[in-house]
Amino acid sequence: MKKSFISLAAFSAAGALALSGCVVNDSASSGSSESGSSDSITVACGAMEDLCQKWTETFSQQTGIKATYVRLSSGETVARLDSAKDNPEFDVWHGGPVDGYGAAAGKGLIEAYDSPTAKEIPDKYKDPKHYWTGVYVGVLGFCSNQKVLEEKGLQVPQSWDDLLKPELKGQVSTAHPSTSGTAFTTLWTQVVLRGSEDAGLDYMKKMHANVLQYTKSGTAPGQIAGRGEVAVGLVFSHDCVKYRDEGMKDLVVSFPKEGTGYEIGGVALVKNSKHSEAAKKYIDWAISADAQNLGQTVGSNQILTNPNAKTNDKMAKLDEINLIDYDFAAAAAAKPELTKRFDEEVAAKPRQ
Repeated sequence: MKKSFISLAAFSAAGALALSGCVVNDSASSGSSESGSSDSITVACGAMEDLCQKWTETFSQQTGIKATYVRLSSGETVARLDSAKDNPEFDVWHGGPVDGYGAAAGKGLIEAYDSPTAKEIPDKYKDPKHYWTGVYVGVLGFCSNQKVLEEKGLQVPQSWDDLLKPELKGQVSTAHPSTSGTAFTTLWTQVVLRGSEDAGLDYMKKMHANVLQYTKSGTAPGQIAGRGEVAVGLVFSHDCVKYRDEGMKDLVVSFPKEGTGYEIGGVALVKNSKHSEAAKKYIDWAISADAQNLGQTVGSNQILTNPNAKTNDKMAKLDEINLIDYDFAAAAAAKPELTKRFDEEVAAKPRQ
C-alpha cells in the first residue's frame, strides 16, 4: 500500500556535530554589508554544488542582490549556525532535509517568516509556524552499480534485508547521520519500520558489517557506487539519477518494498541575519516555480513543491513508491540523542 504524506507539525529540539564547510561562490557583483542591507546575502546551501551555484547566480542576476553560498550538509549547517548564533555568517538556509531545520528551530537558530509566495505551496510542505517552506521532495533509495552486483551474482536490491547479505560485506556506502540529512533519513526510516529506536539501531548494527565507510556528505555514496567502489549507495534517488546522467552508466535506482523515507528540502530565514530584507527576498524567490525549475537545468530532478513548477519523467513517482509515515517533528526531536547513540553503538564499533 502506498503511503501518503502526513501533515507536518511544528518542530522542536536538536543539535549537531560541528564540522568545517566549503568555499563560497562569489560570482555576482559586490554589495553593502551594513545591517539590514538589501545588497548582499550568504546562503548555507544543502543542495548539489552546481544547483547551489545556479540558484545564487540566477537570483543575483534577476534582483541585483549579491548572493554567495557555502555548500554544507545538514549537520554542518546546524553546527555552524549554533557556533555563531549571535553573529551569524549566513542569512538564508536553502536545501537539505527539514528535520535539520527542525533542529535549528528548536535551538533558536532560524526564525519564522511567512513568505507571500508560500501561499502557492500545499500545507503539507510547510511548517505550520512558518519556520521553513519546502521547495522540493526527495525519496530515499538504493543507488546500485549493476555491473558490480552482477559480478557478485546478486540482483538489484529490493528490500532493506537485501543490504544485510554477506556477499555485500564492504559493499555498501552510506553517510553518517550526524553530518548528513540523507543518512539521518535512513536511520529514522529504520526506527519507523521496526517500531522503536532500539530496533532501528539493531538494523543499523547489522548493516554496519557491510558498510565500506561512513561519508560526511549524503550524496557521496552515489558517486562511490558509480565508480564501482561499492555495489550499493544509500542516497536520495534524484542524486543517483543525476550521477547516471553525468556518465556513471552502471547505476540503477530501486526502492525498498517494505517502505522508505523521504525528505522535504526547505528554505528558511536565519535568525539575526544582518541582511534580513534581502534574505526575505531570496526566500520569496526560492519558493517560486521559476526558481524551483532551475534544478532541472543542472540535472537535479527532485519532485517540486510548487504546483506551477515543471515535472519530468526523471522525477520519482510518489504513487509508485511505498513511503513510510515520516513524522518530521518526531525525527527532529529524536535526532540529537539518536545520532549520538548511532555514533557510540554502531559507527564506533569494529566490523565483524
